[in-house]
Amino acid sequence: MGDVLLVGLGITTATALPSLVSRCRVVGLLRKYDPNADDAVITFARRHGIPVFGDTSMAGLRRAMDELHPDCVVISSFDRIVQADLLARCPFVNVHYAPLPQYRGRANVNWAIINGESHTAITIHRVDPGLDSGNVLFQENVAIGPRDTVADLYDRLNALQLRHLGDAVAKFLDGDAGTPQSSELATYGCTRLPIDGEIDWTAPTHQIDALIRALVKPFPGAFTSFNGRRLVVWRAHVLEQPPAYVGRVPGRVVNVSRAEGHVDVLTGDGVLRVLEVEVDEGQPVAAADVIRTVRGTLGLRIGDLLTRIEALEREIAQLRERLNPREELCAKIR
Repeated sequence: MGDVLLVGLGITTATALPSLVSRCRVVGLLRKYDPNADDAVITFARRHGIPVFGDTSMAGLRRAMDELHPDCVVISSFDRIVQADLLARCPFVNVHYAPLPQYRGRANVNWAIINGESHTAITIHRVDPGLDSGNVLFQENVAIGPRDTVADLYDRLNALQLRHLGDAVAKFLDGDAGTPQSSELATYGCTRLPIDGEIDWTAPTHQIDALIRALVKPFPGAFTSFNGRRLVVWRAHVLEQPPAYVGRVPGRVVNVSRAEGHVDVLTGDGVLRVLEVEVDEGQPVAAADVIRTVRGTLGLRIGDLLTRIEALEREIAQLRERLNPREELCAKIR
């Protein structure tokens, strides 16, 4: 049984830690923590006598390795590339939620849904100096259904990690070298930022639906604008066999159901039924509680921007008018 240091910053650590504890001797956990917050991962670690290292910088990882001298470092969600000299000190194993060598890089489960893939995967692999390019120790696919959200897929992937990570690391420490990846088959996903979640209503309906499902909580959500306010769309679905709109303004609301709470919105090629939204970081509510008229249009258009600029210019002019008498009075006093 080898000594393992676990690096886990995100939600995947909740199943990575107990899986490793079942097969290895976990001598430390690198994870940010707030003494006033309720973190089940930290609670589990302390219950099992596992020291927690709160500095998750590269220097913090280096100090933890200096203190613990682990036989292996396991990464389950980390936002840094491990430096080559640390990789030379002891082996590293990484958990990557994608079917390597495809989808190396970042935001892999999100991209898989956005791109309409039939499946994603959990891959446990040795870390080498390349980007997610080390030998594969374990891999299992997870199907992506037509209504699956990123949260659904994380639940299934985390469950697979719970079952298999400890075994894979134990076998690796016993000498399993894994299977080399085919670099010629490699594909990559770039980092996603919150601004990338803006909905383009001219896009095909299934593409918009996929974006919404790919960005549900704990991610920031796909968003648009309505009456100058930020509107996050948390739940929606493609309306099958909608009326044929030959006069089409993408983003235009064409139906509001007060009884059922949904609204229907035109897209580039069909109709999206919007079920649940959130305005200006409030609470999620039925879409019809916010969007009450078919005269509304979702999305920020040039005309909307010009109208807002004109309104701001009028407000500035009014403020100047109110300030001018004060400036004249101050000048007389001086």
